[in-house]
Amino acid sequence: MRVLTVAAHPDDETLGAGGTMAWHASRGDTVWVCIVTDGVTSRHDQVALQEECARRACATLGVERVVFVGLPDQRLDTLSLLDVITPIEQCIDELRPDVVLTHFQGDVNEDHRLVARATMVATRPVGTSVRRVCAFEIPSSTDWAPPIPGSVFTPNLYVDIDETLDTKLTAMKAYAGTHLSEVRPYPHPRSMEALTAYAQRHGVASGLLAAEPFMLLRESASAGMRGLYTGDDL
Repeated sequence: MRVLTVAAHPDDETLGAGGTMAWHASRGDTVWVCIVTDGVTSRHDQVALQEECARRACATLGVERVVFVGLPDQRLDTLSLLDVITPIEQCIDELRPDVVLTHFQGDVNEDHRLVARATMVATRPVGTSVRRVCAFEIPSSTDWAPPIPGSVFTPNLYVDIDETLDTKLTAMKAYAGTHLSEVRPYPHPRSMEALTAYAQRHGVASGLLAAEPFMLLRESASAGMRGLYTGDDL
């Protein structure tokens, strides 16, 4: 299986799908990450350091390749949506993923919302390899959105990350080395304690010890109601 995670900023890939990516990588699946913005230039100019921390985090997760698009942080709304769609399409054309994971379109962060919109266009069901598209949760963005229609994350797919939660936490610790640490003290949602609590809460909701939640946005099933994947594929 080939899995592509499309993230707005360095650290979103780990926060949203780190445990799931590590699970797939540990089983020999090909995992790529596309990071759309530099993640920092709205705050400082240490882009190279942010990228290095992202590489370390993704290496911990077993990601085979990280693509840094380098669009301006917190300024995607100043660009044409096509400027965001095109590099995502290029990753899809090269990797030909089966599964694409990306942001929830109701997040409080505008970059997240635009990357989600662009990804849905890039994964349209005609002319691509993609058979499953899912949205993930980002602590400090998804959970801070207002409780209005379209902004509430309602997961309907939970991935067991009991085996890989420690790997996710280790990967996230790489971001403590950024110019302004992306890892915050508890009770911030991006603290180690909070990330553990999130995984356990979603585990409780799904009968697991630890889980990452997703919203299944689209699936093209080729095996009737069994869906595209069976057994322990997901």
